[in-house]
Amino acid sequence: MASKTPPSGTGSSWIVVIAAGVAAGLQVWKVPPALPFLRHDLSLSLVQAGTLLGIVQLAGMLGGLAVSLLAELIGERRCLSAGLVLLFLGSVGGGFAWSAAPLLASRAVEGAGFILVAVTGPGLIRRTAPPGRFTTAMGFWGAYQGISTFAGLVIGALVLQVMPWRVWWWGMAVVALLPLPWVLARVPRDDAGGARGAAAALARIGRTVRAPAPWTAGLVFACYTLPWMAVVGFLPTIYRDGGMTGSWPGVLSALVGAANAVGSIATAALMKRGLPNRVLVVPAFVLMAITSVLAFAVDWHSLPAGTAWQFACVTVFSLSGGAIPATLLRMIGELTPAGGSAPATMGLIQQLFNAGSFVGPTAAAWLATRTGDWHSTWWLTCACTAAGIALSRRLRPRTTAPVPEATAAPCT
Repeated sequence: MASKTPPSGTGSSWIVVIAAGVAAGLQVWKVPPALPFLRHDLSLSLVQAGTLLGIVQLAGMLGGLAVSLLAELIGERRCLSAGLVLLFLGSVGGGFAWSAAPLLASRAVEGAGFILVAVTGPGLIRRTAPPGRFTTAMGFWGAYQGISTFAGLVIGALVLQVMPWRVWWWGMAVVALLPLPWVLARVPRDDAGGARGAAAALARIGRTVRAPAPWTAGLVFACYTLPWMAVVGFLPTIYRDGGMTGSWPGVLSALVGAANAVGSIATAALMKRGLPNRVLVVPAFVLMAITSVLAFAVDWHSLPAGTAWQFACVTVFSLSGGAIPATLLRMIGELTPAGGSAPATMGLIQQLFNAGSFVGPTAAAWLATRTGDWHSTWWLTCACTAAGIALSRRLRPRTTAPVPEATAAPCT
């Protein structure tokens, strides 16, 4: 919602929003450690497993701008709360799935909840972060996927050794609902006069959609998330296919996800020290390309300590990638055109981000199926990073003087 109020609420309100983001992200990352059990229990093919990884992004791919309109009309806090409820309902329903179709349908419901949280989170953080903490808060928001990846893969790897996947699904449903009382208690209410009618909201969204900068940023985001989801989403499966057993595939994959969070938070610290935003994106893409080639083009299984070297390459791939969401999310205000809508900018970026997240695992699974191994993954990652570099050089944020963080107003 286009709030005009200064940052309000308690000083920890932005932490509550990030907690909601982590809870939403856990619903995405509960799947990878469960894939072997799902494939066995529900007779899923590898391509169906890839679709299962990506379909939670489908609602975001189709409805990011619709959510931005909803946020303009009824408020971001209400949207985020509704998102947590949908995540709960989808996860509960998924635990009762008897075949691929109902499980995919439940994941689509979770996707609707996820996009409500993902689109409205940055606006709520901008509204509630104390003066001087906005860059840090957005760095942590950029890290929520990495945090949830680490938690989901580690806990899932351990839980699924002793419990059925259905119990894991129902447990994650409870986790999705846990932040809701905290959100209602600590996050400031939406402005009573914030919804100025559908016509005015649509006009602001229209100005945003006609501007090139949000589209470019969204495509850059997609060029990051497509290869990252393709690699990290299937990492437990890749390790198991390589002969690794027990909880190790999940634990190592979780550490790779945690590296992404570290990269995002470290990038926020660099930006707070004055490093220009655009300086960070191209080197991040270059490192992702180099490390993905090293990780997948080399036959590490034939070399001494090969698994450790491959793990190091994938960790640097994820660590460097964390700079991209932290940078782009920090630029939301600059990317929004004058008279436009920040929720619409975020909604458009999220649509393209989710398109990449949806396509990535399915494309990686298709490549692995066609070539008979995961070695071809680097074809996908390098194509995406090359496109990301080209697009990032075309980013043209609004050329207005940056507002000092200590006095920054929320994005409208």
